[in-house]
Amino acid sequence: MFLPVILLLAPVIGLAPPLDTRIDPSRITTMPAPAAQDEVIPATSAVHRIAKDLADVPMPLPEATRARAALERGVSWLLVHQDTGGGWGGGAMATPTDAPDDPPTPAAAAITGLGIKAVAQCGCTPSTALQPAIERLRLARRADFGIDGGPLTTYVVATITSGLASLQDPAMDDLVQDGVASLRNMQWDQGEGLQANQDWYGGAGYGSRGRPDLSNTQIVLDALHDADVPSDDLAFQRAVVFLTRCQNLNATNPADWAGTDGGFVYTPANGGESLGSEFAGHGRHGNENLAPGEARSLRSYGSMTYAGYKSMLYAGLGPDDPRVHAALDWIRGHWTFASNPGLGQQGYFYYLYTMSRALRASGLDDVIATNGLSHDWRSEMARAIIRRQNDDGSWVNPEDRWLEGRPDLSTIYAVLALEEILKPAASKRSEPATPPTTPKDTQR
Repeated sequence: MFLPVILLLAPVIGLAPPLDTRIDPSRITTMPAPAAQDEVIPATSAVHRIAKDLADVPMPLPEATRARAALERGVSWLLVHQDTGGGWGGGAMATPTDAPDDPPTPAAAAITGLGIKAVAQCGCTPSTALQPAIERLRLARRADFGIDGGPLTTYVVATITSGLASLQDPAMDDLVQDGVASLRNMQWDQGEGLQANQDWYGGAGYGSRGRPDLSNTQIVLDALHDADVPSDDLAFQRAVVFLTRCQNLNATNPADWAGTDGGFVYTPANGGESLGSEFAGHGRHGNENLAPGEARSLRSYGSMTYAGYKSMLYAGLGPDDPRVHAALDWIRGHWTFASNPGLGQQGYFYYLYTMSRALRASGLDDVIATNGLSHDWRSEMARAIIRRQNDDGSWVNPEDRWLEGRPDLSTIYAVLALEEILKPAASKRSEPATPPTTPKDTQR
């Protein structure tokens, strides 16, 4: 692959336009571009339905049966609690993390896109039940819902695209492809005057504003994957540049904050930011309340590490790539369903959903933790989700950050995670060297 070389030569051969006016040059760091990957390994194909026969799910049948029952209860709750307009998220308000002073923007369209996907993938209810929600998404293409340049444009377009793709309805193909085209335009690249040696390159932010981040980037890549965009597509390959710069791995990331643990942070832009560092009391930039002589660093955390790991797999990096290997090592060392590692209960259900997609994309049925215990991730995750299910079939996070205090959003995330567990086995991707096979962890 010659992508980084071509992009670095773009200014020389007159291909690069001036820097986009939305970008503050002072928030960009210039550093060497990552080396091109030797080979693009196609990611596992998107699957939009759970297994019809639970024998096709690589977990014990009793566990799969309980998971499907919990899933169906969750979907039933969602259908009973649709908004008057047919979707979900009524009254939800959200602001981008890079613009806390902006007026709140309706998030209902994004939640509805995720809700459609959650109901459709189950295959346990007639498609007619989704028609009002689908019509709501058609209406959400208006600019006042953030489709054209609003502060939550990326989330809205990405979730709508994934939701419509999950319907597997040829009548939706044009809308899905429109979404893919919009998401391509939202990626920061040479179209905005950026080059591969600038740390914004390949990422996506909140649409109308600057500063790309891994959360927005990974949800864009989710949507592209759901729409069957191949791993060797330029959008994925540009994203690899940004993903590499989000990783705490100084062997491949030259940022001054990068460590060696292989986990991921929120963004490399603006000098680097981590919500894990903020949670630990060191500020989002990792420069507050440091001990005497302690250097600034950024803390890796769970949801972003699974987001980075998954995104690298979608972009065709293989298990022996040092970045993928290091990310999996971080996962092995921070294996838990009790919290979102590094953030406590904040974003817990988002963490589970991201984790479920990442582990299914890996092709692994078991993860060997650093302590040598082997974990059947599907069974363990299903148990963790079922334990938190309410009597009425819903889920809710008592830690109300990022709207997870809303039962509709937390229930959607939990349902989506259960569906990743219950999809047919993905094709195997060989795992890099691991500790010797050890007994299963029985302390669940």
